[in-house]
Amino acid sequence: MTYFSLFQLIAISIAAHVALAGARVTSSLYAISLHASELTIGVLIALFAVFPMIFGVSMGRLIDSIGIKRPMRLGCLAIAAGCALSGMGGLLTLFFAVPLIGTGFMAVHIGSQHAVGALSTTETRSGNFSWLSLGFSMSSFTGPIIAGLLIDHVGFSTSYFVCCGFALLAFALIASGHLNGVRVQIHARPAKHCAMFELLHEPEMRRIYFASVLLAAAWDLFTYLTPIQGSKMGLSASMIGLIFGVFSAATFAVRLAMPWLKRRYSEWQILAGALLLAMFCYLAFPFAQHAFSLMVIAALLGIALGSSQPNILALLHQAAPAGRGGEAIGIRATIGNASQVFLPLAFGAAGLVVGPFAIFWGMGMIIASGIAPAWRRASQT
Repeated sequence: MTYFSLFQLIAISIAAHVALAGARVTSSLYAISLHASELTIGVLIALFAVFPMIFGVSMGRLIDSIGIKRPMRLGCLAIAAGCALSGMGGLLTLFFAVPLIGTGFMAVHIGSQHAVGALSTTETRSGNFSWLSLGFSMSSFTGPIIAGLLIDHVGFSTSYFVCCGFALLAFALIASGHLNGVRVQIHARPAKHCAMFELLHEPEMRRIYFASVLLAAAWDLFTYLTPIQGSKMGLSASMIGLIFGVFSAATFAVRLAMPWLKRRYSEWQILAGALLLAMFCYLAFPFAQHAFSLMVIAALLGIALGSSQPNILALLHQAAPAGRGGEAIGIRATIGNASQVFLPLAFGAAGLVVGPFAIFWGMGMIIASGIAPAWRRASQT
């Protein structure tokens, strides 16, 4: 894989992810401004992931069969349409627009990850995934900050339209032919409905997916609860965006250090450490009562979660059968998006009954369940 091809995929992924990250923060704060309940906000955030949860495996199989360019182009257009529709309507419109944004990003995300994995060698795969993850860290940093500044100074609609512009930029990069040099091996074969369970039958795949879903849940809950917690503390949209920015800056820093970490620790050792640090962050979260303390926890959580993604992707491509890399990533997307659907709903309902303290501690205990299995696997490497 050439560095130019990798740069092309990273640039497209950054533009599309800025649109998603900005739209997600804008949607949360817009619903809060309209005095929506925590359950309503949970439903809204869950809708970003409903169709990716349902169709993630199918999208992976489609990309295995026809390549990445067409799905990624259509994905960018879906993101742009959802952002534009959100900017023109009210709260009710979001319930129709948000699924478009999430589904469109699913196609871009799976396509870019599959291309990087398929075009890398065993020696370069972890490093290339680290570079792709660095790109997502940049977009995770800039998306919420741009959205927060735009909301404070020019309003919610402008924030949505700027997100739409980033999605169209991603589409333009693809349509201009920048992906023509990126070719992945296509495996035309009949799709089997039971194929997903064949992959899940492998013990190593199950271990990878279990660690993946715990860390994805930790990420999703942070995305969902931070705007709510920040608003209750009286923080401005810009400050909430800055907290997200600190989180993303930490993910960027740890991914930049990943080549150094990989020379000293295995993938499973890094994942075990990430789970342990994430657990402590959620146990400490309820005690954060000021913007600075939230930033400290956001930074530590960013280090934990930022270190996990490139290692999980590298492990998946190593363990997946030949010709099924896109499907393996699709299964990960389905499992991860399931957590994005059900966790906001569950925690939104729980927030009405038990309050945020129990939610944070409950998440910490859920993450703790994965530490021992990951550590046992790490001791074998």
